[in-house]
Amino acid sequence: MCPLSYYQIMRNCKDKRAHRYQMVQYALSHGVKPTARVFGTSPPVVRKWLKRFKESGYAGLVDLSRRPHCSPRATAQNIKDHIVGLKGKYHRLGAIQVRTLEGLSQAPKTIRKIWKEAGVPSRRRKKKYIIKQNLREVKKKFYLFQQSCEDTKDLTDIPEYWPQMKRLRLPAVQYTLREVSCGMLFLGFSDELSLTHATLFAEYINHYLSMYKALPDSGARRQTDNGVEYCGSWNAKEASAYTRIIESLPGQDHTTIFPGAHRMQADVETVHGLMETEFYEIEAFADRADFMSKALTYQLFFNLERPNTYKEHKTPWQLAQEKKPDLDKRLLMIPPVDLDQLLDISTSYFLAQGGNNVLTYP
Repeated sequence: MCPLSYYQIMRNCKDKRAHRYQMVQYALSHGVKPTARVFGTSPPVVRKWLKRFKESGYAGLVDLSRRPHCSPRATAQNIKDHIVGLKGKYHRLGAIQVRTLEGLSQAPKTIRKIWKEAGVPSRRRKKKYIIKQNLREVKKKFYLFQQSCEDTKDLTDIPEYWPQMKRLRLPAVQYTLREVSCGMLFLGFSDELSLTHATLFAEYINHYLSMYKALPDSGARRQTDNGVEYCGSWNAKEASAYTRIIESLPGQDHTTIFPGAHRMQADVETVHGLMETEFYEIEAFADRADFMSKALTYQLFFNLERPNTYKEHKTPWQLAQEKKPDLDKRLLMIPPVDLDQLLDISTSYFLAQGGNNVLTYP
């Protein structure tokens, strides 16, 4: 006896005819009632399929259409054409609004069905993954360093890293720059979040961008959020030191996202999530120098070896070569910078000079 009933099998079976054929063959050999007991169904069901098999053979074991031969309440064709035409008039409105405005007697469900049968485009928003795919195509067309995203990450909220940070006095803030079109990564670290450290990091990166001639002649954008580490005080009347450093390079502008629109920083936020999983949660450090050394190793791995599944499984270096064949590979190998150490060097230099000007190059 079959452990499942006939109806359970029919509900999940992909080839119903094969199971019914076995039932019919058993009925021809053993009779209707024994077959009903073995296959977990009723005798009338066995007789029905046995009759159809005798009349039409194997082809008769398929389910017949249950569509009614006559539908007196079906919507007339001229009314369907009228409803389809209304979608062009109210292309941004849904079935409920169109029904109310035009005084239609058809239910919203019927109106939607008519539109669907006619192939009328839906006003439904595209799914998020489709929108992301479209954005990837847009970013793919960017030339190198047309847009870069910069942000900071608070490292004190990573449980695996925090004890080491407190014990060994490791950096508490990560400054991250990511080029959008190919995904190359640049890192800086400090013990605090401040405009001074962000400005030093920007100047450090600018130095190498200028040295290796990586920036385009015009149209380069460095995008950040509206934090005080980038924009300074909310009531400042002049551009911040960070903005002035960014725009000191010809062809490069500092832009900020709309307030609260953190999705516009998705490229750099993605890196923060990856580093938390692939670096901070699994690495053990001996001291601050060992931390900077391992950060360099991860950055080299990310830029030169790690394939990006969202960028055709290519590395940032491979994508950068496609966009700028003469790019110097050493740009992707510049080491992460300890901004506190850089600040100490800068301060010592200024004290020796007896002035308080901003250092031109790191």
